[in-house]
Amino acid sequence: MSLFTNLLNLHLGNKPREDFFTEIVAYFLSLNNDILIDWLKHHSIISHDNYSSIKISTQQEHKGLESHPDDSRLDIAVELSTGLNTDVIFLESKIGAKDGNNALRKYADILSNLPNVRHRILIYITRDYDPKDELKQYDYDPKPAIKEYCLELSPKINFFQLRWYQFYSFLEKHAFDILAQEILIFMRNNRMSHTNQFSSVDLLTMVNFNKTLNLMESTLSEEVQQEFKLAFGGVIKGAASRTQWKWDERYIIYTHFSPSTWDLWCGLGYFGLNPINLTDYPYLGIFLQVSPKFGQRPKIIESMQKIINDKPNIWTPVNLKVLPAWSGIFYRKSLQEFLSEKDQISAIKLFFQESIKELKTVQEQYFDFPWKGVSIEATTEGDKEEYLDTSPLFIA
Repeated sequence: MSLFTNLLNLHLGNKPREDFFTEIVAYFLSLNNDILIDWLKHHSIISHDNYSSIKISTQQEHKGLESHPDDSRLDIAVELSTGLNTDVIFLESKIGAKDGNNALRKYADILSNLPNVRHRILIYITRDYDPKDELKQYDYDPKPAIKEYCLELSPKINFFQLRWYQFYSFLEKHAFDILAQEILIFMRNNRMSHTNQFSSVDLLTMVNFNKTLNLMESTLSEEVQQEFKLAFGGVIKGAASRTQWKWDERYIIYTHFSPSTWDLWCGLGYFGLNPINLTDYPYLGIFLQVSPKFGQRPKIIESMQKIINDKPNIWTPVNLKVLPAWSGIFYRKSLQEFLSEKDQISAIKLFFQESIKELKTVQEQYFDFPWKGVSIEATTEGDKEEYLDTSPLFIA
């Protein structure tokens, strides 16, 4: 049993896992400055430990610079003072999500503009592989990689990228109190203890990947895609997206209903493909989602809420009463419900077709927004390559 997991589960709806863990780690390090210093020295982030004062803060807000589109909120900020000099560290943490909207560049800009600082350090620590520290590969790349960008600033920023499993390994060897043990348990439960070695589960995934992909592709075949296109006007890319699998833990066909892509869209297929617990099953079905900044959002949310009120046992709400947030409604079933079927592929295809009809029905009955899907023929290269991180929605 994990104390922190139990506390996190008290949150209804979307669980703030990243912020929750950030607060835990920051509190632990504020109580154990020696472990903080040893950890930083272990990764050659600092070279000495003659600091007389250490200050750690979380969720520190900074007004955006003139070149920034919005303000910034830092996960963890550390001030190390010798009495004469001050070193500042910004730490950005990700558990599952990726660095979005060039957040690291904004943090580097803010760090570079701080007055009276000797050494400026930006740390990006993630659970999953998300390389940021390499230099750009080609001279004609339009933007430098973050490490190069940091070095070009004046004053320059020293950029370091770490993985949470490295912190787990260090903490396991250097901390033994109850708080540290609870942190280790939470990290194991949330797959932050994974090392750089293949596990038996990884090997099973590797050798069965093509078989699994082929089965999923067959359930989203031309027959299902044609019904999706007839109902909603198009299928972006004309096929299920592996990019969606990589970035948003879903394997879906999808289309947009708004002039600005992703403001209002729907997707059909498999969701929750990278669950925290290996015993959890993915969901199958159709999802309608609206962005937090869409001008028609209030009208869309009102219609979604009516659907939930009228059909609470059929549709599942996601963040309908949360702002700012990506919000939507799900028509879904667990993959587990199909495992007893003799012909699972046919059963899943029938459910996908049922899902399309159900969304089409509620579209006609509840929405007066003029939906118009993007046709395959109208799909642009930008549509084919675009990606927007909406993954927080799919936390069960």
